[in-house]
Amino acid sequence: MERITKVSDTTISNWVRQEGEKLSDAPELDTVPEVGEVDELQTFVGSKKNKVWIWTAVDHFKAGILAWVIGDRSAKTFETLWQIISWWQCYFWVSDGYKVYPNFFPAEDNIVSKTYMTRVEGENTRLRHYLARLHRKTLCYSKSVEMLKHSIRLLLHYLHNGGVVLAT
Repeated sequence: MERITKVSDTTISNWVRQEGEKLSDAPELDTVPEVGEVDELQTFVGSKKNKVWIWTAVDHFKAGILAWVIGDRSAKTFETLWQIISWWQCYFWVSDGYKVYPNFFPAEDNIVSKTYMTRVEGENTRLRHYLARLHRKTLCYSKSVEMLKHSIRLLLHYLHNGGVVLAT
């Protein structure tokens, strides 16, 4: 961005922080999903040795990430996401069967199948596409969880609303 805009990286980082703080982690829902999908993707913060996970939740029938959290790959981190999405009361939850999901989803409401996870996998791929820090084999990574969160907020706001209003 620095090369393209001819603006210093510090200025860009300050803008990302300033604008990211103004945004919420999730868009306002027009309708509550009937079928939800959940998944997690791995990235790094600070160095390749410090793995973090971004847990995402989507509506099976509509584009866009509706809720997400960042943390480790434990039930405790997923519980934070579950507190956000449990009120949806979906008829079904689609997951990859990771070991934490049975602690939250009733067995009869959890469809374990990579085949039916196309929406959430596609949204995670879109995150990786737009944010170089999330590419699988890259030298880019976030220096802090805070900046990773701001970057995700800005991207999701942009994708949901078709743009980001720049402060002047």
